[in-house]
Amino acid sequence: MKPEKVLILGAAGRDFHNFNVAFRDQPRYQVVGFTAAQIPRIDCRTYPPALAGRLYPRGLPVWPERELERIIQENGVEICVLSYSDLGSEAVMGIASRVLAAGADLWLLGPRRTMLQSHRPVVAVCAVRTGAGKSQVSRYVVQVLRSWGLRPVVMRHPMPYGNLNRQAVQRFASSYDLSAAEATIEEREEYEAHINRGTVVYAGVDYQAILSRAEEEGEVVVWDGGNNDLPFVRPDLWITVADGLRPGQEVGYYPGEANFRSAQVIVINKAQSADRASIETIRENAARLNPRARVVLAASVVNVDRPELIRGRRVLVIEDGPTITHGGMAYGAGMVAARSHGAAEIVDPRPFAAGTLRGVYEAYPHIGPVLPAVGYFPDQIRDLEETVRRADCDAVVVATPVDLRQVMALDRPTARVRYEMEDLGEPTLRQVLEEMLRDTLEDTLKERFRERLQEKHSDSARDPWGGEGK
Repeated sequence: MKPEKVLILGAAGRDFHNFNVAFRDQPRYQVVGFTAAQIPRIDCRTYPPALAGRLYPRGLPVWPERELERIIQENGVEICVLSYSDLGSEAVMGIASRVLAAGADLWLLGPRRTMLQSHRPVVAVCAVRTGAGKSQVSRYVVQVLRSWGLRPVVMRHPMPYGNLNRQAVQRFASSYDLSAAEATIEEREEYEAHINRGTVVYAGVDYQAILSRAEEEGEVVVWDGGNNDLPFVRPDLWITVADGLRPGQEVGYYPGEANFRSAQVIVINKAQSADRASIETIRENAARLNPRARVVLAASVVNVDRPELIRGRRVLVIEDGPTITHGGMAYGAGMVAARSHGAAEIVDPRPFAAGTLRGVYEAYPHIGPVLPAVGYFPDQIRDLEETVRRADCDAVVVATPVDLRQVMALDRPTARVRYEMEDLGEPTLRQVLEEMLRDTLEDTLKERFRERLQEKHSDSARDPWGGEGK
C-alpha cells in the first residue's frame, strides 16, 4: 500500500514528540516535513537524520506555517497533524479550514497515542492557558514529595530552539549546565527555579530516551507542562491549573480544555486576587465538564526583594515573555507588584522598543505597557537591553522567573519579583496529594524506607503516612 503523506504543524516541541511516537519508523506514513509557528526563527532548518529514523536518512525540513497551502499542494500532503498548543477554538478551526481547502485532512492526536508509559509514579502538572502558574504548582508538588522522603525529578515540556542533535536529551542540575547548553531566557525561566531548589530537570527532543534517564535518577517523575499542552507521559495523578484571573478560559482553548476535562485535581490559582464570581465560574465549569475532579484554591503570592525602588518612582516593568505573548495576557505579576508597592508611574516601553521588540508588539497588539522578556536569540537579548537603556525610568521591575541580571546588562536599579504557590483554604493541595497518591506511592515509599533501613542497619522506621516501614 502506498504510504500516506503527512505534514506535522508545530512549534518546536509537541510536533517533534508526535513524530517520534506516532510516525518515526512507520512505513505506512511518509512524513514530508514540519511547519513552524509561534516561536521566531525555528523554521528553515532540518530535523536531523539521527532523530528522524531509518526512513529519513536526510532528515526532514521545517518550513514556515505561512506557506502551508503551498507545501500541501507541492508535496501531495494527505494528512496534516496539528501539534502545538494554546490556540483558541477559532484559531484551530482557522487552521483546519486552510488545510481542508488545500485538500488534506486535519488530525489531532490524542493522549493514548502520544503518552509514554513510565515504570515510576508520575505526577503531571498542566494548565488551561499559558501563564496560569503551573510551574509554581510543579515546584510545590516537588517540595511535598521531597518532604515525604522521596527523590523527585522534573521532566519539562520541550523548548528545542537550537541544535537539535545536541538537545536530544538534556539534563540540567546547575547554572553551569544552563550556560553550557546556551539556554535561552525562556528555557532559564522554566529550569532555573527548580535547579536552585536542588531539583534535576530533564528536557530535550527524544522523550523516550529522556524518560529513561529521568527514571534512573528519580523515584517520582513530575511532568512540568508547557503552555497548555497535554502531558507526554501517562500520569498517575493529573493536575490542571486554572487561572482565577481568566475565568471561562478553561473552556474554548486547545488543548487546555482537554486538560481541564481530564484532570483528577483542578487548582484554581491566583485565587487571592480573583473575585468570588470568577472563582464560581471556574467551579461551575468544573462541575459541568469534570465533576469527578477535586477542586482546590491556591494563591500566587508575589514577593519583591527591594520594594523601596518602586514606591513613588517611575518604573519599567519586564514580564514573563510567553505569558504576555501567546499566553494572551496584557500584563502579569510585575504590573501587580508595581501597583501594589506604590509606583508613581508605569513607564510605557513601547515608544522605546528596539529592533525585534517592535515586531513583537506588532504581532501581539494586546500587550499593555510592559516589556515582554522575549529572549530566544542573542540579538533579542541585546534589544531588551537597548529598550531598557532608552526608557525614561527610575527603576526596573523584573517579574520573570529567571533573574535577567544573569543574562543581560540592566543599567538601572532593579527590583526582582518572585511568585510562589500557597494553599488557600481547605482542602489544601498537600492534603489532596496525600489522599490521592497514597496508594500509588506506597510501594515506592516502602522501597525507599527499606533502603534507609539497610543504610542505617536499623530494625524499623516510620513512613510519612504514619505506618511502620517493614
